[in-house]
Amino acid sequence: MSTSQVHSLDQLNTAFAERFNARDIDGLMALNVPDAVFVPAPGRPVTGPEDVRSALEQFLSLNLPITMTVHRVFQSGNTGLAIAAWTIEGTGPDGSSVNLTGTTADVATYDENHGWRYVIDNPFGTA
Repeated sequence: MSTSQVHSLDQLNTAFAERFNARDIDGLMALNVPDAVFVPAPGRPVTGPEDVRSALEQFLSLNLPITMTVHRVFQSGNTGLAIAAWTIEGTGPDGSSVNLTGTTADVATYDENHGWRYVIDNPFGTA
């Protein structure tokens, strides 16, 4: 279980992938500000810790690894935009084929007490 802080914006998505692959829901939640927005499906944002946790748990329930490649980060002071390609693929728990992919458009903020955290975690980007 990892709740260590992320001190470099280009490591935020990498930290997400590491915690996702470790099935560390608490570690994933620690990467979010309390009022974060998570968009688990295009155009369907959820807010609030309970709903964000529930949406993340649905992805974790696939019991498949995520791969993440950071493409770009942009930073202005304590605000950042992280763009990364990701894939979750394999055979799901019900035996069906899973092939989820996307390119993130994630907004993050930095503070000394928590490091970089998601304000808006938008895994499907502009979709």
